[in-house]
Amino acid sequence: MLNTPAITAYLRPDGRKGIRNVIAVAYLVECAHHVARGIVNRFTDYEQLASATIGDAPEVHLIGFPGCYPNAYAFKMMQALTTHPNVGGVLLISLGCESFNREQLKTTIEASGRPVETLVIQNSGGTASTIQKGVEAVKRMQAIAAQTPRVDMDISELIIGTICGGSDGTSGITANPAVGRAFDALGAAGAACIFEETGELVGCEKIMADRAVTPELGAALEASVEKAERYYTIMGFGSFAPGNAEGGLTTQEEKSMGAYSKSGSAPICGILKPGDQPPTGGLYLLDVVPDGEPRFGFPNISDNAEIVELIACGAHITLFTTGRGSVVGSAISPVIKICANPETFRKLAEDMDIDAGRIMEGRATLDEVGSEITDLVLKVAAGARTKSEALGHQEFILTYKAFEPIGPACLPLKRA
Repeated sequence: MLNTPAITAYLRPDGRKGIRNVIAVAYLVECAHHVARGIVNRFTDYEQLASATIGDAPEVHLIGFPGCYPNAYAFKMMQALTTHPNVGGVLLISLGCESFNREQLKTTIEASGRPVETLVIQNSGGTASTIQKGVEAVKRMQAIAAQTPRVDMDISELIIGTICGGSDGTSGITANPAVGRAFDALGAAGAACIFEETGELVGCEKIMADRAVTPELGAALEASVEKAERYYTIMGFGSFAPGNAEGGLTTQEEKSMGAYSKSGSAPICGILKPGDQPPTGGLYLLDVVPDGEPRFGFPNISDNAEIVELIACGAHITLFTTGRGSVVGSAISPVIKICANPETFRKLAEDMDIDAGRIMEGRATLDEVGSEITDLVLKVAAGARTKSEALGHQEFILTYKAFEPIGPACLPLKRA
């Protein structure tokens, strides 16, 4: 039985439940980024943020897509992000001549029942005038979002993602398997748990396939990793970074086994691609490597790109494991930092939520740290702030990719 605090969520008009109540200011081209940031900065007081509690005035976060020419992946991502259950309202900032379909995005947000406004810089008087109008628009949406009804939320309604970044030789023996324990517990309680990425699972495809709920899904799991291996081969390098080697990892396969351990031991019930929503509770693999020949370079140029893709799949919270140390958080959904290396934790304690390195030093077991992670997930869902939230981390990045729709074998348990 999990020690479950009462989770009071924000009930959205579309029926989904969020654990945060964010106003998203979204730029639709890099040329509008400065103006959008200028609006958000008017609502950002990091000292005040550190002492604020969830449920105060809705926070204002910056998201956006920098590209000028259209991309189906980016549009799907922006649709998913602006209608995420943690989002209570959206201000769209357009330059005016970019190719992004702002009217269709606004229609999607309106259909979800969220307040949404659009400002076009070329029609709004320029930088300073648009920033002032944007501040006024955000205040209007904050007032509306503050009236969002609060309702009870069950563990089975949570979606939890996990990634690893800045991995070292400790990651695969402390933080990652501890997250696996937490995933097993949360999944058993009905939550949807999403692990990634296929480019860091090379060599694990056979053992993943053995955990699939159907043979067809098993074949699709193998194919997703084989695709990633081909992609990286064409690119001329993989996800094994110099920092991984300096931290004690010796091969891609060793790194893969450590990353794989985040998935726990439950059956794998589906494959998602960025922006797809898990239809039921259970364990899912997120395939983040683009389909087809490489067209846009390395699949994810930073850990935050992967976090954004998990959030686009509905993740309320992301579990981020690190051995070398990473200080990033995210816009929209909280990030829980789980430190694998005890020395790193001592150096970066102000940024880390959990010291999984205690396992190496004999001060805790995998099961104990797994339970600690599970308890913190539930506390954060109930309103506790993570370290990255309290420090004001709201990193966001979205680039170009191309994906084909998932096939029927990828979600065999999908309810009609």
